[in-house]
Amino acid sequence: MKRLFTMLLASTICLSVVGCAPKTGQTASSTAGSTKKARSMILSTTTSTQDSGLLDYLLPYFEKDTGIKVNVVAKGTGEALAMGKNGDADCLLVHAKTQELQFVKDGYGINRHDVMYNDFIIVGPKVDPANLKKEAANDAAKAFKIIYDAKAVFISRGDNSGTNTKELAIWKTANIEPKGNWYLSAGKGMGEVLQMANEKQAYTLTDRATYLSMKDKLNLTIVTEKSKDLLNQYGVMIPNPKNHNIKEKEGMEFVNWIISDKVQKLIGEFGKAKFNQSLFIPNAN
Repeated sequence: MKRLFTMLLASTICLSVVGCAPKTGQTASSTAGSTKKARSMILSTTTSTQDSGLLDYLLPYFEKDTGIKVNVVAKGTGEALAMGKNGDADCLLVHAKTQELQFVKDGYGINRHDVMYNDFIIVGPKVDPANLKKEAANDAAKAFKIIYDAKAVFISRGDNSGTNTKELAIWKTANIEPKGNWYLSAGKGMGEVLQMANEKQAYTLTDRATYLSMKDKLNLTIVTEKSKDLLNQYGVMIPNPKNHNIKEKEGMEFVNWIISDKVQKLIGEFGKAKFNQSLFIPNAN
């Protein structure tokens, strides 16, 4: 029952993904061919892969290549991994490598591969009241300490996502426990947090891809970047089929597809035309 509910939810979310739903007048069975049974799978992933537009770009290729309809559930990495642990997803595309490796070690996931990376950045008001561009342009821990000392408003994802995990690690490096009226925990996805930071003219930590995809709608600028601790690695895997009755075949088709040379090249091209840079750097091994 729980998995059925998840599939219904995923189908609803799927409508927002380009190429996910059949075209007008076209049924799922006709899409896959009259003699073939339509196949589908649930992909549990992070909000950044959806908010950046990467899934809109990639999934039509996957469905054309395999005939598999992908129902997307976009959550923070913590929730995405929980879905895999509970058997409510057939494949996971997330970005918290330490958690992912522990997930596999604990027997909840198999066949994990690096897929791509980008980086995290700190963004804030263009007036930069904490003067981070000058004082901590390439040092995330120092930037967080300045934000803390200035009690400048900071929006945290607060959702156990990969971004939230990275943020908390930086506070720990800076030997700071963030709390107070200046520190706001949103419990929302990356796109919503960027909108919230924009409304409040606050600082936040974001992945570069989501920020660039929304930049034209935001009055925020990059204040800290290229700090050695801001690498953002993404990985793909399937939940352990020994634990739950998942669609192992479809999940592994997605894993092998996204790490293939063809798709790694597609990932490397994403964003170049609009931003003159790749939003994600492919690095499947």
